[in-house]
Amino acid sequence: MSNSNSAWLALVAMVAVGCGGGDAGGGDEGMESGGEMEATAPAVDPAIAATISGTISFTGTAPAAEAIDMSEEPTCADKYDSQPMTLGYVVNDGHLANVFVFVSEGLGDRTFPTDQASVEINQEGCRYHPHVLGIQTGQPLVIHNSDDVLHNINTESTENRPFNISQPSAGMESTRTFNTAEVMIPVKCDVHGWMHAYIGVTDSPYHAVTDASGNFTIEGLPPGTYTIEAWHEELGAQTMSVTVGESETGAADFTYDENAAYAPVPMGEPLVVSHGESAAG
Repeated sequence: MSNSNSAWLALVAMVAVGCGGGDAGGGDEGMESGGEMEATAPAVDPAIAATISGTISFTGTAPAAEAIDMSEEPTCADKYDSQPMTLGYVVNDGHLANVFVFVSEGLGDRTFPTDQASVEINQEGCRYHPHVLGIQTGQPLVIHNSDDVLHNINTESTENRPFNISQPSAGMESTRTFNTAEVMIPVKCDVHGWMHAYIGVTDSPYHAVTDASGNFTIEGLPPGTYTIEAWHEELGAQTMSVTVGESETGAADFTYDENAAYAPVPMGEPLVVSHGESAAG
C-alpha cells in the first residue's frame, strides 16, 4: 500500500473515531427506527380544534446564493443536474421557504402527548434533507445516510446534550431524542463544511416549516390566544399574537425585508421583532 493511501485511511479512521460519539447522544441510539410507531392520541378534541396558517414573505433583494464546490466528492456531485447552491435564502415569487414557525406562548401549563412518529433527517448529495425541521421533545429523530461517503451529524445545542454521530457508509441509521425545548439547534458535518441544518425542538406538537411557497399550517390547537414566532437562519425571528376560537382558523402572515439581512441571528434566544397582532380568521 502506498504512503498516500495509508495516510488517507488513517485520516478517515481519525474522523470516524473523533466524530462518532455514539453513546454521547441526547437519546437512545438503540431505538427502533423502522416498523410501526405507536399511534398518538390527539392533544385536543378535533371537534373544537383550531388552526393557524400563514405565509412568510420577503421584500427587496435577497443576498445571492453561493455555489458549493463538491469537486472533491464526485459521489455527491454526480447527484446534481445543476450547480448545488447554499440554502440560506430560498425565495420564490417573494415568499420565503425554510422558516420555522411555532407557538412560543399561550399554551400555559398544558402538557401534550409526545408524537411517536419519527422525524427523519437524511444526508444525501452531501446535504442535509430537510434543511430545517421541527420535532417535539421526546420524539424520535432518525438520522440516515444515503451517500456512500463518510458523513457525521454534529449538533451544537446548548439546552440539550450535544451529540456527534459518524456514519461512514450508505444505509446507516441512528436514532436520537431531545429532552428540552430549544429553538434552534444548528447542525453541521465536520467532513463537509458546507453541510448545515437547523432543528427546532418544542414541548408541543405546534410547529411547522414553510414550504417552497412560504406557506405553513399549524393544526389541532386548543382555542385561545397565542404568540406565534417565525425564525429564519439569516433574518432572525418575528412574533405575532393570534386569537382563535373553537374550530376557527387564524392568520399569521409575516414579512421580512432586505434590511434584516446580515443581522446577527443568535441560537437559543432568538432576536425577536414584534410584528403586531392578527385577529382570528
